[in-house]
Amino acid sequence: MKKFLAAALALTVSAASFSQYDGLYEADNTKIAYGMGVQTDSENRPLGATDAQRKYGDKGALFIGDSGVKRLWLTFDEGYENGYTAEILDTLKEKDVRAVFFVTYDYAEKNPALIRRMIDEGHTVGNHTFSHPSLPDCSPDELYNELSQLHNYIREEFDYEMYVMRPPMGEFSERVLKCAADMGYTTVLWSFAYPDWDVNAQPEKSAAFDKITSKTHNGAIYLLHAVSETNAAILGDVIDWWKNDGYIITPM
Repeated sequence: MKKFLAAALALTVSAASFSQYDGLYEADNTKIAYGMGVQTDSENRPLGATDAQRKYGDKGALFIGDSGVKRLWLTFDEGYENGYTAEILDTLKEKDVRAVFFVTYDYAEKNPALIRRMIDEGHTVGNHTFSHPSLPDCSPDELYNELSQLHNYIREEFDYEMYVMRPPMGEFSERVLKCAADMGYTTVLWSFAYPDWDVNAQPEKSAAFDKITSKTHNGAIYLLHAVSETNAAILGDVIDWWKNDGYIITPM
């Protein structure tokens, strides 16, 4: 922890030079509140995701993958621990599937054993920012520090280099994409999400299973929340359904 705090202090000094020479002040900072919408094309691919991929794909963002491959990515957002991540990891290990876990500093600091298990079992740990702000609301220096402080903490504590980032609330701008890309990150959004985050109003299991599987499409990026009891309970059956339908679930 002492090493991390020293590194964080050094980052505060270096952030200004980064933002100035890399042109972050000049980059468009119009906030985009992303959502893939409900309309789909003939291949069941959300139009919001395909449109965003065409617009921002060359800026280091990924909303949806190739339509020609029966492949999908399974990602989890980890804002806080609700007791289901170990069960999710057990299922992924049993099914021989690798996923992406987007974590904040608070989550990583409080749950080091889970972070270590994610890494040791071959999953991708992604940057969900240090303190979970809306990134377009940050100054260039704050934006850089939100990504770099968590990056350095994970590197110092777990000897792991993160390379994918998910902006909190799905709120981004071209400035956010540029900062992330300049730091070596791909910004990963999603092409499927559903209301699974309210721990006091969990979706019914069979309805959730039907919704998740019915929206399957080539190149899908699934966003699930690990706080969900429903997700933990149906995950194995969902993975079996995908595999039986010929889909490959690949790591990032």
